[in-house]
Amino acid sequence: MKLRAVRNLRLCTKDCLCLYVCPTGATDTEDSVIDADKCTGCGMCANACPSGAISMVPYDYPVQQKKTESVKAAILALAKSKSDNEKAALEAAENSDKPGLKKLMKAIAKSERLIAEDLMREGGYMLPQSKNSHDLLKTLIADPPSASFPLDKAKELLRLVKCNEEEHEGGRYRCSVCFTEFETEKGEEAVCPMCRAQGDDLERLKDYEN
Repeated sequence: MKLRAVRNLRLCTKDCLCLYVCPTGATDTEDSVIDADKCTGCGMCANACPSGAISMVPYDYPVQQKKTESVKAAILALAKSKSDNEKAALEAAENSDKPGLKKLMKAIAKSERLIAEDLMREGGYMLPQSKNSHDLLKTLIADPPSASFPLDKAKELLRLVKCNEEEHEGGRYRCSVCFTEFETEKGEEAVCPMCRAQGDDLERLKDYEN
């Protein structure tokens, strides 16, 4: 699987050891964002970083675990109720002149948001590349939840982030790691049955392309 380095600026302590070990200079940028075009995925910067601010992440994420429509609907409904509770708690905090109640309502609002986020992840919306995430964005674009909804940004995300569940056309593959040849059905993720290699480690055989 092809990897690249990303830096979490909140964790970065400016020790800058990554600058000394990176063989291509990808970590040395003016905005502190690691240059993806220069990064070779060697992992030397991540291993050297004393604060754990650099992680190696895949270019192409695997397909997310499937959820049935009934499960997704139930989770979305529960997440919406948590979002409504968050708004109500924030309104109560804003309208209260009692410091104790204001602090309590803000804590409840934060708790409701965290639960809603966990529900969305559990419902299959953790990865922006997933079909669930794309379908949700399309729904929000078609029917914005409020006047302040960032419609242009949502459209831009939909354009920039490709859905990784629409690219599995099926066919025959050869693994470059163990040289096993195998077939997949349309919609099925291509993973070597012998060594579990995937992504760039697999070659789609020409005779089976659509």
